[in-house]
Amino acid sequence: MSKLYVVGIGPGNVDNMTERALQAMKESDVIVGYTVYVDLVRELLPGKEFFTTAMRQEVDRVEAALGMAAEGKTVAIVCSGDGGVYGMSGLAEELAGRYPGVEVETVPGVSAMLSGAAILGAPLMHDFAVISLSDLLTPWETIEKRLRCAAEADFVICIYNPSSRKRKDYLQRACDIILESAAPETICGIARNIGREGESTVVMTLAELRDAETDMFSTVFIGNSQTKRIGGKMVTPRGYIHE
Repeated sequence: MSKLYVVGIGPGNVDNMTERALQAMKESDVIVGYTVYVDLVRELLPGKEFFTTAMRQEVDRVEAALGMAAEGKTVAIVCSGDGGVYGMSGLAEELAGRYPGVEVETVPGVSAMLSGAAILGAPLMHDFAVISLSDLLTPWETIEKRLRCAAEADFVICIYNPSSRKRKDYLQRACDIILESAAPETICGIARNIGREGESTVVMTLAELRDAETDMFSTVFIGNSQTKRIGGKMVTPRGYIHE
């Protein structure tokens, strides 16, 4: 049976890539992916065939990968973070039925919510929700509802895709919704360029986050009512220590 690996490459640097992810790519004849992500692993895979597409060509990308696998090649389609978290795993499974004889295997990677949390401190020590602010595939009304419900339930909220050139005010709008339930002093953090050149973090209040600048390489963490700033880091207590 032909094989299509959906490989989560984590932040993109080899130190944060699983051994299984690297091995799956080495086993593959062709590496497929969004140009930016393929460029992160190209030097690790000399002699491989590469097939890249621009952003927002996900269906074409996955169909190309499945088509090459159906021809007998072993193919790896790479995703930043984890392929099953806003990645290509779901789409690959949905389309695989059109390509009999191709087996899809997801190789997990370190998602930005985990790698970002690690460099910020420990913001995800208790229950949390992960919400993308991209409305390309999800109506903004649905995103608003999810933000409001998560805030009302006092979840820590990890936000993917907080803003872009076309969505400059989306994080501000999200903060306004969360401020309906959360205090302005709620501790928040931003992790940028995780595991790559220019990696940085900043811890701030929710009121300050509302006016902060972010981009598609930023992951935002909004604490719950118990989240603290400890030694410059963002920490959500689990409740082990009773003060």
